[in-house]
Amino acid sequence: MTKAIASIEDTVIADSDNTIKVEGNHYFPADSVNFDLLNETDHTTVCHWKGNASYYTIEANGDKFENAAWTYHDPLTERAMPIKDHVAFYPNIVNIEDK
Repeated sequence: MTKAIASIEDTVIADSDNTIKVEGNHYFPADSVNFDLLNETDHTTVCHWKGNASYYTIEANGDKFENAAWTYHDPLTERAMPIKDHVAFYPNIVNIEDK
């Protein structure tokens, strides 16, 4: 587990002492994410071992960042189960800072 903060400018989107790092991305537990800033979209992608990813648009500081966050509601493999319902963010859009 790793400590991290996800933010856009001065708006904190997620803050956790228990992120899980997979393939270079911090996955934040759902209870550490400010879902008031996220709106689930219809966009999905598929990972051969994690399964179907569902995406969120982030609204922060008056801007919208389409499909900038994702989660796995129903992971495909046992290996992916620890990130079930955790949220990850595209680091080119969201600043991810290790605490």
